[in-house]
Amino acid sequence: MILWMKTEEMALGELLERLRTVTKSIDEIMQLDSSPLRAADITPDLKRKFAFLSGGRGDSGSPIIVFPEFPAFGEITDTTFHNVLTYLTSVPSLSSTDVGFILVIDRRQDRWAAVKGTLLRIAGSFPGNLQLVLVLRPTTLLQRTLSDILFKFNKDEFKMKVPVIMLSSITELHTYIDRSQLTQELGGTQEYCHEKWISHRTAIEGFALMVKKTAQTLQSFGTELAETELPNEIQATTLLLSTHTDKKDKMKEGLLVALGQGSRLLESINEPVVRDPDHNMNQDELENLATVQRLLSQLDETERAFDEFWVRHQTKLEQCLQLRHFEHNYREVRALLDQVSEKLATFSEVGISPAHADHIFCELTTYEERVCEVLDRALVLACEGDELIQNSHYAEDSIQPKCGEVRTISENVSSNLRAKKDQLLKAMELHHCLEKASKWVDDGIYLLASQPVDKCLSHEGAELALQELERYLDNAGQNQLTDLSAIWTEYEAVLNQQFRDQVEKVFQKQTSMQEMFEKRRVSLKKLAAKQTRPVQPVAPRPEAFIKSPLSSPAHRVQQEKNCSETDSGNNCDKGNGQLQNGDSNSRHASLSEEEENLAVLRRHVMNELLETERAYVEELLCVLQGYASEMDNPAMVHLIPAPLQNKKEVLFGNMPEIYHFHKRTFLRELEQYTDCPELVGKCFLERMTDLQIYEKYCHNKPRSESLWRQCSDCAFFQECQKKLEHKLGLDSYLLKPVQRITKYQLLLKEMLKYSKTCEGTDDLQEALTSILGILKAVNDSMHLIAITGYEGNMSELGKLLMQGSFSVWTEHKKGHAKVKDLARFKPMQRHLFLHEKALLFCKRREENGEGYEKAPSYSFKQSLNMSAVGITENAKGDNKKFEIWCNSREEVYIVQAPSAEVKTTWVNEIRKVLTTQLEACRASQQRAPDSVFQFPPVPSGAVSLSPFKSGQKSFKRGEEKKAEPCSPDVNSSSSPKPTGKGSPTSPDHKTKRQSDPTPFGFKGWNKASLSLDASEEHDGYSSAEDPLNSDPEEENGKKLCAGKYTVMADYEKGSAQELSVKSGDMVQLVKEGDDGQWFVRNLSTSKEGWIAAANLITLIGKSKSCQSLTSSEGSGSGNLSTSSSCSETYTSFSDIKP
Repeated sequence: MILWMKTEEMALGELLERLRTVTKSIDEIMQLDSSPLRAADITPDLKRKFAFLSGGRGDSGSPIIVFPEFPAFGEITDTTFHNVLTYLTSVPSLSSTDVGFILVIDRRQDRWAAVKGTLLRIAGSFPGNLQLVLVLRPTTLLQRTLSDILFKFNKDEFKMKVPVIMLSSITELHTYIDRSQLTQELGGTQEYCHEKWISHRTAIEGFALMVKKTAQTLQSFGTELAETELPNEIQATTLLLSTHTDKKDKMKEGLLVALGQGSRLLESINEPVVRDPDHNMNQDELENLATVQRLLSQLDETERAFDEFWVRHQTKLEQCLQLRHFEHNYREVRALLDQVSEKLATFSEVGISPAHADHIFCELTTYEERVCEVLDRALVLACEGDELIQNSHYAEDSIQPKCGEVRTISENVSSNLRAKKDQLLKAMELHHCLEKASKWVDDGIYLLASQPVDKCLSHEGAELALQELERYLDNAGQNQLTDLSAIWTEYEAVLNQQFRDQVEKVFQKQTSMQEMFEKRRVSLKKLAAKQTRPVQPVAPRPEAFIKSPLSSPAHRVQQEKNCSETDSGNNCDKGNGQLQNGDSNSRHASLSEEEENLAVLRRHVMNELLETERAYVEELLCVLQGYASEMDNPAMVHLIPAPLQNKKEVLFGNMPEIYHFHKRTFLRELEQYTDCPELVGKCFLERMTDLQIYEKYCHNKPRSESLWRQCSDCAFFQECQKKLEHKLGLDSYLLKPVQRITKYQLLLKEMLKYSKTCEGTDDLQEALTSILGILKAVNDSMHLIAITGYEGNMSELGKLLMQGSFSVWTEHKKGHAKVKDLARFKPMQRHLFLHEKALLFCKRREENGEGYEKAPSYSFKQSLNMSAVGITENAKGDNKKFEIWCNSREEVYIVQAPSAEVKTTWVNEIRKVLTTQLEACRASQQRAPDSVFQFPPVPSGAVSLSPFKSGQKSFKRGEEKKAEPCSPDVNSSSSPKPTGKGSPTSPDHKTKRQSDPTPFGFKGWNKASLSLDASEEHDGYSSAEDPLNSDPEEENGKKLCAGKYTVMADYEKGSAQELSVKSGDMVQLVKEGDDGQWFVRNLSTSKEGWIAAANLITLIGKSKSCQSLTSSEGSGSGNLSTSSSCSETYTSFSDIKP
């Protein structure tokens, strides 16, 4: 630090000395000491031109001052005369002025009085040395004669020490001074411009002052920098470095300005030579040139001196900032090391059991990751300190001890961690030895207790028992504790008093067991050797044996199993450890390699995303500049056909908006995720609203496509394509935005596939879903704008939820008769649009043409208000059909979907719409609690039929009452239990649904009317069964098994192979077919046939009889019907909880 301060002082002293030298040199160059006057101070006097330096020189190099004809010479004040002559004599170099000046006084047009006055003024106040005075006397006869006579008589009055020569003509002047050194007024050839001379002198002196001021400013700034105290905080040091850098930059800007001014001045002086290489500069111009060059040299010297000083000062500030960062990191690392050391000190226990020791070891292993992070950070800090020292940091004396301290503490922490791990491993080893020994002892005691005494009394029994004991003792080597002293020595580091007591206890237990074994061996050997008499042995009473908890057969089996596992584990303990380590390493290597491969794949996807994004932006720019901008180019207007004029917005849509969004925002944000591609989903989510601009572009695409087809062959497009050198036409590039928004979902799918276990998986999935939602919205809106014939405002129908093509049959009830439209067996092909408030039926019409012109249009046919709609999920046993009906089933639309999956999706979506309406209805009724909604009375004898039956079917009230006790509890049946998708149905869902005389199983309802609570639950909607148990996925998830069942509803066969059944029939499910059909035998009628599995779930005792509640919005009335049809009519609100 002290050395650096000395170096800093030396650098400042050197800078100040060099800048003082520069200042002194400038004063010498400009002769500011001898003549402080500047041209700028006396510019008006100089412009009067009563005297000037022509730039000429005499034979001896004397500067020539010319006094031209000036009639008002006598009016010049003495001060003006003195200032001008003083300045003129200071301009030439000192070497020239020492020789003396030659004065040329031109008074040819004047009188002798003017000549005399000029000579007297010069003799009295000329500030320089004179060598010669040449006077061009008046040319008129009288004045010339007077001059000759009076000059001889008044010669002594002039008091000049140099000769004064009176000349009669310019020719005589040329004998004294060469013509090349005289101006054209004096018959010379020298070019002279007085205004230019004044301008050059003013610029040179201004430049000299600028150089001098710059040097003085740098002196002050250098002193300020050197005297600034270094702060002790990172933020303050950063601010100081930034402030000083800004000031330095301003100084450099001033230097650059001065250099620029000097360079321009040099060019101005050299201009005649540049214009005419043969031009010869006069001596004054050469001296001006030399003066500017010397000033520029001094300015360069000033800049070099300051730059050298700044480099040292900047290095000092940067090293100070590095030191502050190092000290800050040192304090943090030091605190972390202390924290880690304190935490490691808490791992002093060795455990009281193998499991406890394993738990402590796992905690230590987990904390080891944290310790390693701290140690790595400490190592990085020490390396940073070493690097600072190697780079000759001025605070080496402060950095080096801290690096050594960090390394020492890190080594202590690392060694402490290793010691703790070794200690715990040793403790775990001893715990496992004690566990094996204790188990071996327990097994031995059990073996002794399990040997039957009656069998041991015989010779053979005694030998077998003895052999069993011998075999058990043969395994003692790997299980029993050998020597306590050896244990004390080997495990001294981990043995505390509690652990010692535990070891001694096990060892004492082992000793007792061995003594028992020895006594049993002695007894068995005697029995095996003893010749017994042939007596009948009598088994002792059970009470004679000592009851041991270890003598149960179940425990014996478990002990043998554990013993075999323990033995095998002990035999292979070390070997298995090595194999496990090898397998673990292999698994870790495989896992690491797999993660690396996934990371590489993610980077590939990210690179593709970025590269295609950049290419996409360039293509958009190319289109906008090469086509869109050219439409405004006056030179191209004559090539634009009439249909294309003023149609730029139609042709290109909002492509400029798309380009600016991707160029200025989206591409830049995507590039920020280059190193973490798995997080790119967040970028998409943040800009999902902006990406909706593609909807506007796609809406305009049909108009753009149509306009393009009209004008695709025009010369304008051909010329633009030729200029751009594109192989493809404009239509290919107009399709790029559509292709791009589609490309995003493909790239997101790829990224999601390779990021399943990464942090940003949820964001990627959400982004993919959102992009697909945008694509769906674009697709749906494209279909919506193709609808024709709808007279209302389509925006009032609410959001478009789904759209698709279906086969549709219609049925209408007119009076008491139910008639199909024109007995229509062939379905109508309709395209359905499901909105929040209405369902539209349209007829699809294919248009002729190509591209977007071939896109279909839709003729509006009919709409249904969703507030008056009900649905039946299964129709006529076809799993692809469902019913949509309204007006108490006066209008029924049988809809067949392309597949069962499509049908399920549509039914669920319609149910959601109806559910939303039900909730809104409930909310409105809760706001008006005083109103009561009444249903009309329901006939007691019969209920309405399903539309699929040809005759009237009914349930009797007695049958309903008979079935009621078998139904489950109302509360349990009305609480839906959710099941996972594709998971087995919960047992709670397998409760049988039976007919209930009250709607939806709620008791206490009046048959003639419904109370307010009931109307709040179910007003305005339709249902085929309990709304809480009508989830089609739940029904489909039920499992049918072969067996006998009671039919709960009537079913009419739809084909010859199917079987008809009635409520109360006993049926047997024989076998299941491949197409979802069951072969069923009706035990009541002895008939057989096939029934769809979906229908069987409803028919047999798994569900209640179908109920249907319908109402029209605002009608205030409804019908409760029980259907015995094969169809299942589900309510729209089966997911709503009461």
